[in-house]
Amino acid sequence: MDSDKYLEGQSMQRPPLFESDSFIYWKNRFETYVKSKDLDLWHVITNGDFQPIIQNPETKLDEVVPFEKQTDDLKRRLAKNNEAKMVIYNALPRKEYEQIFIQVKDNKIDLLVQQYEQFVISEDESIDSAFARFNTIITSLKALDEGYSSNNYVRKFLRALHPKWRAKVTTIEESKDLTSLSLDELIGNLKVHEMIIKKDSEIVKAKVKRKSLALKAKKESSDEECSTSGSENEEYAMAVKDFKKFFKRRGRFVGQPRNNKKTFQRSRYNKNGKSERKCFRCEDPNHFIGECPKPSRDKNQREFVGGSWSDNGEEDDEKSKMRHVL
Repeated sequence: MDSDKYLEGQSMQRPPLFESDSFIYWKNRFETYVKSKDLDLWHVITNGDFQPIIQNPETKLDEVVPFEKQTDDLKRRLAKNNEAKMVIYNALPRKEYEQIFIQVKDNKIDLLVQQYEQFVISEDESIDSAFARFNTIITSLKALDEGYSSNNYVRKFLRALHPKWRAKVTTIEESKDLTSLSLDELIGNLKVHEMIIKKDSEIVKAKVKRKSLALKAKKESSDEECSTSGSENEEYAMAVKDFKKFFKRRGRFVGQPRNNKKTFQRSRYNKNGKSERKCFRCEDPNHFIGECPKPSRDKNQREFVGGSWSDNGEEDDEKSKMRHVL
């Protein structure tokens, strides 16, 4: 019997049969056999089945790919799942298989029940994607346990929806009998509402975009007007500046005071060309106070004629006035 097992394993047609009393020896032989056939098979045996899941490039979320949309490469990878199972089946005697299968089955049911209880739908996930994941869980549960059933699928799916669906969930709960509502009918209802939400969102985004473009155009127009106005003001200031320089060079700028010296000299003569100035002491128009033969009446006046003044502040003020008159 042992020689038959050895020959069976060495033939490379079938993996070595399981030996409970020499588990380590069998394990090493079995691992070597599988890896020599296909490394992908060993990956499936140690890490679990390949899943028909790809990442949505828009939402960055993993989504289950329906069979009709699976590529040939993905189908080849999924086929490795069944090949790995066949290798394990061929390596197990019937009794061992039954014991292991029952244990694996129970573990899978526990895992699926946990996935069912923890099932949630993210904010950006579509109803189709969420339903595909949910349906995989409940279908697998039914396949492993024929006696498993739940009438709570509808309520579970509603509770798993993101809070943004709260208003819709409340409407369904108030208007529908959840005990008689099928899961397919619920999904159809939610997909219609999802399309409405998507359309409303697109309308809002379009309005925001138009408003943003209008504000941008208005700002650009305002900046252009300010730039033009600033340029015109600058040109006007330069023109005024040049205008002032032009007339200043000719002494004819409006507002510029006339020659005070010429005006003062003209004011000293009357219409007949005679001087209107008089001697400060005797009021004789024919001479000035420096040539006046009449003696001064006081000391201060003599000091004034001599060109000297006292240090008194009041006398200094009087001297300033007298000079201004002359």
